[in-house]
Amino acid sequence: MELKKVFGQALKQMRTHKGLTQEDFSNVSSRTYLSTLERGLKSPTIDKLGEIASVMEVHPVSILVHSYLLRDRSMTIEQLFERVQEELGSI
Repeated sequence: MELKKVFGQALKQMRTHKGLTQEDFSNVSSRTYLSTLERGLKSPTIDKLGEIASVMEVHPVSILVHSYLLRDRSMTIEQLFERVQEELGSI
């Protein structure tokens, strides 16, 4: 599945899980823009991802991790973190 689409799914799932509406993001984004992200029509900049995550009170990486886990349902969070830890550990 296209990454923009799964990012949108992850964003919407996390937003609704937090009990937030699209309007709750009005100080960082328009409802229309958030809707385009959730429908997988656009991708956010890194700065915008940070702003959106701050409204939800989550780390931006959490949204990305959720996206990649939705994209590859055969991968566990432990496997994903192990891979990331190996890759970053060599830097």
